[in-house]
Amino acid sequence: MSTELGEFVVEGGHRLKGEITPQGAKNEALQILCAVLLTEEKVTIHNIPNIIDVMKLIDILKDFGVKVKKLAEGSFEFIAKDVNIDHLQTEEYSQKASKLRGSIMVLGPLLARFGKGKIPKPGGDKIGRRRLDTHFLGFKTLGAKFDYTKDGFFKIDATDLHGSYILLDEPSVTGTANVIMGAVMAKGKTTLYNAACEPYIQQLCKMLNRMGANITGHGSNLLTIEGVDRLGGTTHTMLPDMIEIGSFIGLAAMTQSEITIKNCRIDELGQIPTVFKRLGIEMEFRGDDIFIPAQESYQLDRFIDGSILTVADGPWPLFTPDLLSIVLVTAIQAKGTVLVHQKMFESRLFFVDKLIDMGAQIILNDPHRATVIGMNRQSHLKGIRMSSPDIRAGVALLIAALSAEGTSVISNIDQIDRGYQDIEGRLKALGAKIERR
Repeated sequence: MSTELGEFVVEGGHRLKGEITPQGAKNEALQILCAVLLTEEKVTIHNIPNIIDVMKLIDILKDFGVKVKKLAEGSFEFIAKDVNIDHLQTEEYSQKASKLRGSIMVLGPLLARFGKGKIPKPGGDKIGRRRLDTHFLGFKTLGAKFDYTKDGFFKIDATDLHGSYILLDEPSVTGTANVIMGAVMAKGKTTLYNAACEPYIQQLCKMLNRMGANITGHGSNLLTIEGVDRLGGTTHTMLPDMIEIGSFIGLAAMTQSEITIKNCRIDELGQIPTVFKRLGIEMEFRGDDIFIPAQESYQLDRFIDGSILTVADGPWPLFTPDLLSIVLVTAIQAKGTVLVHQKMFESRLFFVDKLIDMGAQIILNDPHRATVIGMNRQSHLKGIRMSSPDIRAGVALLIAALSAEGTSVISNIDQIDRGYQDIEGRLKALGAKIERR
């Protein structure tokens, strides 16, 4: 097995204790950073996570001529006054954008401000089909004309963007964000229905409104956008990463650890605390912190009629798909049985074969559903060698390794680094035995 992308060596079976602070939200960062392209004026953003995907996107912004100044850890100043739109034609842009799925988010701002855009087919996690139709159908309804060229580029002409009624074919978070940014300076009114309404979208709308946009309805799936002539600068602070918060809740339960998760913005977590409570995990809200006590055991809830609990994902305000991997691994040592139903991505549960190799009692019913029979700590997972297939599965495997007996080796950890800032350093501070090599 190749280790060229690095690996974690994890000695499991140790209880952890202490405080941990979640990083800024990765999924918010990718759209908030691209929004700086909408104005010539200074935009200051705080709580930016220092992770691979985010730093790659900042690098792409620099290539366009955006002046980037680091003010402090996690705080940056951006000035997109002298944007070189011709950079779209370069091989350097093609190479960098094709390796980062978040690069799709530059399109909306570029179309709105410069009337044109171009992007190679983006990369990212291999977690199933992640089509881009929502982005392009939205732009097309706003008046953009686009081609998919033979060399694998999406090329868009948006010299005449005008407000329109748009019914999105799916409530895609990135699709919604891109169309919002494309519409903020279009002529007239845009009505966006079946829009995503995740906290990240709400954050983007609040930021754009501070910049001078006229967006109403954020927090619902019906947005109204009155086009404006220009946008100005602003200061924005990103939310903590809700996926990290859920991951740390699962980590505490699996390792029987007492952990306090700091500065969680509990008011923005939606169903996340509720779902983990249904797994039997005790938690206490202390101001804006979540305290997880060390638990010897935790019992899975059942539905009112006594049937087996099902945890499924869906568009906000339903449970986020990014945490189903964590729910699945956390259920391994629970008392009871749960069906995990991954509705949105058909390849995201395939990592369970590694958990089964560790000794977990899991049945993979089909690409979308897995049944976990909790072991209630009657037997322990054992350390093995494994590879991280994507960001969220990688952290689920890391949690499993920290709870297992013996040593595990997890390779391909750049997948984990793409989404989690200094994860081994922060876990070591809690007492985890983990080394990078």
